[in-house]
Amino acid sequence: MESTESSYVSSPEAPRNRSPPPPHPKSPASDHVEKSTYIRFLVTNAAAGSVIGKGGSTITEFQSKSGARIQLSRNHEFFPGTSDRIIMISGTIDDVLKALDLILVKLLSELHIEDGDDVEPRTKLRLIVPNSSCGSIIGKGGATIKSFIEDSQASIKISPQDNNYYGLNDRLVTLTGTIDEQMRAVDLILSKLIEDPHYLQNIHTPFSYAAAYNAMSYAPNGAGAKFQNQKEDRSNSLTIGVADEHVGLILGRGGRNIVEISQVSGAKIKISDRGDFMSGTTDRKVTITGSQRAIRQAESMIMQKVAYASERIMD
Repeated sequence: MESTESSYVSSPEAPRNRSPPPPHPKSPASDHVEKSTYIRFLVTNAAAGSVIGKGGSTITEFQSKSGARIQLSRNHEFFPGTSDRIIMISGTIDDVLKALDLILVKLLSELHIEDGDDVEPRTKLRLIVPNSSCGSIIGKGGATIKSFIEDSQASIKISPQDNNYYGLNDRLVTLTGTIDEQMRAVDLILSKLIEDPHYLQNIHTPFSYAAAYNAMSYAPNGAGAKFQNQKEDRSNSLTIGVADEHVGLILGRGGRNIVEISQVSGAKIKISDRGDFMSGTTDRKVTITGSQRAIRQAESMIMQKVAYASERIMD
């Protein structure tokens, strides 16, 4: 599961009076300057609020200044395995880069500033890239990504495919560096992605993780199924179905697993008695109660155990 680490790593250091960097003299994406494209990246819930601004004032200003469209996933719509929301910027290459720079500068300006230190911190920016498009960023023998690292001076790391979430076809590309280094790396990466027709197809489904998140609950052999309570919003509870033979994995020896899941997530978990199944199935009821975040984390931990068991059965 991906770390729930923030897209930005807080630092006591922050730049002063930083102005947006001038366009790179030989921008790799300059040949595609009029083509429409997009980028998606993760931000904490608090950072999402900063980007939106009071009454939507900040996001409106950034869209006006850049000419790009800026969209955010809704509150509690997180990238699977994290507690981070998704921002998508779409438009021409130039507009997308302008909007990204405005957002990164805004978020960096809100980090704690230590008096007498003018060094700009190296922060983390996590891009969401379809798995099918990662090959063009890596290149033969890793040649492309190595050249991007040398050119931008940013650290670029691509996460492995996460098989815990069925239906999730994206990976995280983490860029670590100053804003200028990150912007250069994004420019280089977009120059490759804009040539990939499969990448552009995803512009129409920027926040499809609600579907992906539900899909992960269905193991290949039907081990898990998910049913939301009609009163979920009011009672903050979720009932999922788990195959009877997999309930032991959730409980663990002496109840260790269920206690650990409850402690880590903060959710209360109740498993129905034997013979008490989800309607129309032979799956036991697992009811998770707590805050929305606690419910999501507990559900994720439970379904990972179910998915692991299903993979072993299939092997």
